[in-house]
Amino acid sequence: MVEEEDLLPLTIRAASFAAVLIISMTSLGVYQSQLREGQMGMSLRTAASFLFASILLTLIFYIFPALFFGRGIFAFAMICAFVMIVMVRYLYFNNVNQALLQRKILILGAGERANYIADRLRRKNDTKGFEIFGFLHRVGEVDNYPVFKTELRLVEYALEHDIDEIVVAVNDRRSGLPIDELLDCKIQGIDVIDVSDFFEREIQRIELDLFQPSTMVFSDGFDRGVLRQFSKRVLDLSISVVMFVLVTPILFFAALAIRIEDGWGTPIFYSQERVGLDGKTFNVHKFRSMITDAEKSGAQWAEKNDARITKVGAVLRKYRIDELPQLLNVLNGDMSLVGPRPERPEFVDDLNVKINYYDKRHQVKPGVTGWAQINYPYGASDEDSRQKLQYDLYYAKNHSLFMDLLIIIRTVETVLYDGQ
Repeated sequence: MVEEEDLLPLTIRAASFAAVLIISMTSLGVYQSQLREGQMGMSLRTAASFLFASILLTLIFYIFPALFFGRGIFAFAMICAFVMIVMVRYLYFNNVNQALLQRKILILGAGERANYIADRLRRKNDTKGFEIFGFLHRVGEVDNYPVFKTELRLVEYALEHDIDEIVVAVNDRRSGLPIDELLDCKIQGIDVIDVSDFFEREIQRIELDLFQPSTMVFSDGFDRGVLRQFSKRVLDLSISVVMFVLVTPILFFAALAIRIEDGWGTPIFYSQERVGLDGKTFNVHKFRSMITDAEKSGAQWAEKNDARITKVGAVLRKYRIDELPQLLNVLNGDMSLVGPRPERPEFVDDLNVKINYYDKRHQVKPGVTGWAQINYPYGASDEDSRQKLQYDLYYAKNHSLFMDLLIIIRTVETVLYDGQ
């Protein structure tokens, strides 16, 4: 029979293992109730959390060897835990009536900003985590949604209809915002959120049509603290070094293919000036995927089916192999693995004039991959740049170590999917 003193260390080690897994999954949003990514998104978050937990547990075992319970047991425990969690969540997604878990939303307003919600959230998948109960205002109409008018105070109306959250979407806050009634709702436990913050949370981008500098000034985000910069740099260096070693054969064959197609005297790489952190310029390095005189007529956007792209270049672009030399930019600190796509100074100068707040995307280092790259299809126009800016601003405001890991994992999944 096992003595109690022998069970105690095992209990502590098991508790430590479970605590790290729970913390990792919580940090990566596995337990969030407001996710719109479906089973695939949840699987990616779970995989990212287990990767992070493995790294963290390895570090803990190194610092506290007494907690280590053997490589075989550790690997077996991680595999079993991952399989069981995925199975439980699969059963949950397919058997639980998720409508019962939706938040009931009341929109305060029926003007232009309120109609913006109705226009942007038309699909069923857009309202997966919530139910719009209706719009409450004295005047105005909203397409396809009921607009309510009531003599009750806002808090009484919300409590009577079991409202979980009020989205403030009035056009004129100075004359149309019942601040005292909203305060009463907040005190009663009903969440109150601005329409721009509501969109940021639900669609994970910052809508420029709703953007208000005052809202950003008083909200959290845009972390440039020492700890955040240190953790981001450690992640960049560690993954870049490992990747550089792993992809060395791919780099060799890519260079060989370029030379075979275009001749032994043609350049393999090209360097191009791009705009980086705080608007400072640097030279980005990539495999050459276009003909050598691709820009003899001056700088121009690269198009999806650009005639200037070589046959080898098309393959390199499809699997994003042409981006791999940018690992050198990451190692020397000009770029990060994750961040907004670095653009050319000529384009940036033009877009700064055409698109409000475009320069704000330069508050973080540009990246090899990024939030916009995995959420918005390839595009090369002013409107595409405006749409991507909404994702870049979201990343600049909300970036974290965990978000970087998730983007890296989703990038791998995107490359593998696009290559099929």
